Amino acid sequence: MLSTLVNVFRITELRNKILFTLGMLVVYRIGFWIPIPGVNQDALSEYFQQAAAQGTAAGRLAQYVAVFSGGSFAQSTIFGLGIMPYITAAIIFQLLQSVSPRLQQLQKEGPTGRMKIQEWTRYATVGLCLVQGFSWLTFITQSGLVYQAQANNPVWWITAVAALTAGTVFLMWLGEQIDRFGIGNGVSLIITAGILTGMPGAVFWIVDNFNPADPDALDWMALILLVAGFVMVVGGSVLLTVAQRRIPVQQAKHTRGRRVFGGQKSYLPLRVNHGGVMPIIFASSLMIFPSVIIEGISNSLRQGHLSGGTDPGWFSGLLAWLSDGLQMGQFPYVVLYIVLVYFFSYFWITVQFNPEEISRQLRDNGSFIPGLRPGPRTAEYLETVMERITYVGAAFLAIIAVLPMVVTSSLGIPFNVSQFLGGTGLLIVVSVTLDFLQRVEAHLLMRNYAGFLGGEGSKAGRIRGPGG
Repeated sequence: MLSTLVNVFRITELRNKILFTLGMLVVYRIGFWIPIPGVNQDALSEYFQQAAAQGTAAGRLAQYVAVFSGGSFAQSTIFGLGIMPYITAAIIFQLLQSVSPRLQQLQKEGPTGRMKIQEWTRYATVGLCLVQGFSWLTFITQSGLVYQAQANNPVWWITAVAALTAGTVFLMWLGEQIDRFGIGNGVSLIITAGILTGMPGAVFWIVDNFNPADPDALDWMALILLVAGFVMVVGGSVLLTVAQRRIPVQQAKHTRGRRVFGGQKSYLPLRVNHGGVMPIIFASSLMIFPSVIIEGISNSLRQGHLSGGTDPGWFSGLLAWLSDGLQMGQFPYVVLYIVLVYFFSYFWITVQFNPEEISRQLRDNGSFIPGLRPGPRTAEYLETVMERITYVGAAFLAIIAVLPMVVTSSLGIPFNVSQFLGGTGLLIVVSVTLDFLQRVEAHLLMRNYAGFLGGEGSKAGRIRGPGG
């Protein structure tokens, strides 16, 4: 491993890409701490700490944004919205491509068409930033977290919304610069950097609460279980990320004159977890809305805005039961969460996986699956296989997704610690890290160096890469 790290920095091009990527991430972390003027940062931090401890919808929303966007609602900074508006816009256009002939035509045009779709995605990102920024500022203003002199100042509203929008656009630009001049996926690396910044806090919490002599603190057995659970879940996440079902593909033989071409055997890899972390992202975001709606109805009921100012009794009891059941970690919440993970897993392959298109490409390339006729029969077989492996992949995905909730509710461990025992954040970190290592591996093997993943390369001292 040490020799591999040395080889990475011997290659000038790869070294510059890695250093550029690290520099852009440093810029992101600097901007993460630049506050928006006019916001009471101490009151805001205290408000979301209490919301997270009570498990309210606002607390879950803050945790959701911190995991998925690289921003933070607990700190109203210029990067408060994070990169999530850009991701949302990209997902919207990705879904629209399955129903819009215009977008499908642009996608088939190659780089030119994709650049046009990317341009529309940026415009949509700005629109989403304006809406989300205004909504967020309205919420903290009504909650008394903005100084009164600024809350009634139109100039402050324009400045604050512009700062939040510019922060997201700048993060989008940083991600694109990493894609062009760095190594790895820029947006994914920004999200990963935001997730990993919470790991020191989780480690410090374990250190502070480790006391074998105190029965209410962590003892040696609890510490061993936490470490072993982390290692096992990381290993399971790696297997879930790289697992695939390989469909054998045979290329037809072609005779031209006296020579025979083709006949090679290969395979078609179908990922067990084809949707990646998207099913968990959709399920997590959707599970926020019931709590928000129930809290809004409860507040209106208490203020007398509903039922003519009278409380019907059974209705408030129903709202209390739903509110308790939909708390993170409760049985109804976990069951509904698992159902949504399964639903969105199948929904994502329906949108992204096209067996008819794959069957047509195999037929046009003169390839076929042994024992199956090219065409509809092949498409039907691929669809059946994908449905079966998605069922298994969604099961593993649901287990990893609900594990932090179960640990938090049963063992009393804070969510910022248990999220490293599973969940979307850990899946994102694992998948992005594997992608980063694979890209570095490709650069090393291309220059005859041994890579991180056990690639066979010649010794560094024997063959030096260009620029080494």
